Amino acid sequence: MKILAPQAYLTYIAGMTKLDQLKRHLKPGQAYRRADLARWSTAVDRHLKQLVESGTLKKLSGGLYVVPKETVFGPAPASDKDVVCAFLKDDPFLLASPNAYNSLGVGTTQLYDKTVVYNHKRHGEFQLGNRKYVFRVKPRFPKSLTPEFLLVDLVNNVDQLAEAKEEVLERVQKRAASTDRRRLRRAVREYGNERTKKFFNRALGANELHAG
Repeated sequence: MKILAPQAYLTYIAGMTKLDQLKRHLKPGQAYRRADLARWSTAVDRHLKQLVESGTLKKLSGGLYVVPKETVFGPAPASDKDVVCAFLKDDPFLLASPNAYNSLGVGTTQLYDKTVVYNHKRHGEFQLGNRKYVFRVKPRFPKSLTPEFLLVDLVNNVDQLAEAKEEVLERVQKRAASTDRRRLRRAVREYGNERTKKFFNRALGANELHAG
């Protein structure tokens, strides 16, 4: 790659159109809000229209765009993490899915076409591009999914699953017995709703649940 001298670089930049200068900031696979792009444009709405028409940007929803990333298989969508990060303006969040329960070995096998986003400020279902996200406001959630959190989260949401509720809960009780109980107790205290706390209180024993 040829490196231009400072003066030559300034001349090169001056010769670029405002649209070209905006495009220099865009990274393939990255999601952007209109407000992000407005930092680099004095005519952001006109530039957005041009970039969408040219295929440089793809509109996901009102005020949210993504730069398609080309692969040998065609354009690749932005990651869930990048899309949600732009949508929430970098607020803390945790990506989850009922599909993750299938890794616990408690009899759940269904696949769901939604991504759950635990966060502190948005609630409801949002269609961002061709994907559906269910945003749920929670006061607390871990930085990443753990087996203990997933067990608690499953019991919190067991009524929404397609499997037989009682059979799943019976397997969860057995799974709890082989899980790191200290971590599970902590997850129950921090993330369980009242019904979930009562369930694990019976599963682990009242004294054990409140120990440590």
